[in-house]
Amino acid sequence: MQKGIERLKKTRIYLLNLIEGLTTEQLNEVPAGFNNNIIWNLGHLITSQQSICYLRSGVKVFIDEKYLPFYKPQTKPDKFVESAEIEQMKKLFLTAIDQFEKDYEGKLFSNHPAWTTMYGIEVKDIDDAIHFALFHEGLHTGYIMALKRLLIDKV
Repeated sequence: MQKGIERLKKTRIYLLNLIEGLTTEQLNEVPAGFNNNIIWNLGHLITSQQSICYLRSGVKVFIDEKYLPFYKPQTKPDKFVESAEIEQMKKLFLTAIDQFEKDYEGKLFSNHPAWTTMYGIEVKDIDDAIHFALFHEGLHTGYIMALKRLLIDKV
């Protein structure tokens, strides 16, 4: 499953490169027709991966738990995220995957229960959870690309 974790890293590096140069205001902007913004999507990817892999396994998350309620599914941005917090999130975007890789190698997720996602995807163990996380990251990559295109075309 090392390939899956490596793909998660590469996807996140791609996303960080994709949003490089966007202002704090652009990262926080919710364009017409959308429910969220780019920085919400980054926060959502961080907290989702932690929830899918750690919480479902009964393991304490690597990130500060204060982020979980703000970025869970079906939420919307409820505040302006300042540049210092954005920089912290960008670092966490990669360090959370690095820590996950170490924890995976340490077999921390042996108690991952079976469950079915809201998309009808059956997840039987941590390896399936990694596959689902990749699907989920791809989905939100598309959202981020669309949001960026709207922001750039607006200028």
